[in-house]
Amino acid sequence: MPPLQYVLPIINVIVIINAVAAVITVFRDRRDIAATWAWLLVLIMIPVAGFIAYAFIGRKLPKNRLFRLKKETQIRLEEMIQRQRDELGSELMPADAVTSSVRGMVSLFLNSDGALLSRKNRVKIFTDGHEKFHAMFQDIEAAQKHVHIEYYTFYNDKIGNELLHLLERKAAEGVDVRVLYDPWGSMGTFRSFFKHLEELGGHARPFLGAHSAILDFRLNFRDHRKIVVTDGRVGYVGGFNVGDQYLGRDKKFGYWRDTHLRIVGSGVFELQERFIRDWNATDAEHRIDPTIEMFPVIKVKGNTSLQIVSSGPDNDGQQIKMGYIKMITTAQHRLWIQSPYLIPDDSVLDAIRIAAMSGVDVRIMVPDKPDHAFVYRATQYYAHELAESGVKIYYYNNGFIHAKTMVIDGQVASVGSANMDFRSFKLNFEVNAFLYDTDLAKELETVFLRDQDLSSLITVQDFENQPFWLKFKQTFSRLLSPIL
Repeated sequence: MPPLQYVLPIINVIVIINAVAAVITVFRDRRDIAATWAWLLVLIMIPVAGFIAYAFIGRKLPKNRLFRLKKETQIRLEEMIQRQRDELGSELMPADAVTSSVRGMVSLFLNSDGALLSRKNRVKIFTDGHEKFHAMFQDIEAAQKHVHIEYYTFYNDKIGNELLHLLERKAAEGVDVRVLYDPWGSMGTFRSFFKHLEELGGHARPFLGAHSAILDFRLNFRDHRKIVVTDGRVGYVGGFNVGDQYLGRDKKFGYWRDTHLRIVGSGVFELQERFIRDWNATDAEHRIDPTIEMFPVIKVKGNTSLQIVSSGPDNDGQQIKMGYIKMITTAQHRLWIQSPYLIPDDSVLDAIRIAAMSGVDVRIMVPDKPDHAFVYRATQYYAHELAESGVKIYYYNNGFIHAKTMVIDGQVASVGSANMDFRSFKLNFEVNAFLYDTDLAKELETVFLRDQDLSSLITVQDFENQPFWLKFKQTFSRLLSPIL
């Protein structure tokens, strides 16, 4: 018998086994239809490499590593916020008129995430990394009781070491210092980096106990949150991580444009509670028992009402995505979005289309350069699709824009860690602040217009004039968008 007669049956058997394995692998975990078909396509069409890719980005997080807020902790938090409200009084503020007009949005977050409405906060917007870190370092320096830090990226570079040395000084002073970081996002940062901090009494842990990116090789289910809380009084949330590139020191990206918030007021409580939950899920041995001291009464003359909303694979509610959809459908005049990635699912895509075709001024700003090739090509595909529906697409030309912001009608805004993509909607742990304050919303609109002057408007014709090979890469990347 010729050798070919032996080879073909073997190949057929391998193909059949691969197909069966692909079906078993994909259907073993619950996932949406788009992701199911995308993974079947990858596993069947790319037999060996497909399963390797699945090991990195397809596996679900084991249920024993998921966590939920304990009822008693939620009750305690509600009591502390109520105590804050009692102290501050019931005087009506301008922001209360905004919250009244979007009562449905407030209820959505309360019912889906237990996100309590916090009033009379003082909020400052940062769009420059140097200014953000300067303010944050000052707040950490002033801390007397505790410093809680949670970042997706905490690099072992210049700014990373500056922050580490500051934390070491605070730990030496007796301040309770705790750091959570994601091992994938902090690639190159090992436990040994925090050794001296721990010798001084501080604590640093990789999120959910993964000791390194090598040992925990899931690309999904990352801790993408950026939270800093000092003494339960000052909180930071937004898009900046800890690394030199976020200060514009990386030639590849150039100037780094991001958006971050400094919050003073009872809005800090839910950032504090979010950190405590994440810490206790990570380190059971050194659990944090919430005390009144961690949630002090903060009397500030602020005018911002806000809700801190979290989402992640520990909850199927996709709370931040639902919030985005609610904002999009609420907009009557203006809907302006900034995101480094634009890979919406069908529900978000349809909501944006409906808004644009209903006469709402919809503008979306994305970078003009990639930090992830596949993701960027998929972003271009969806940008083209939305441009055809009347959305104004802007490419930011002054470096790299990493801001995750949405503002509607100069009234309501969202700033946080969640991108406009599948990964942020359902695969990663995220946190956003939803702001009800006309002054802040208008300030974010001013920021958008300033960025717009440094951007290029990309028309449908511009997309049509792209070369065939670029269009092919965009279409191919779009096919894989549910798993990117």
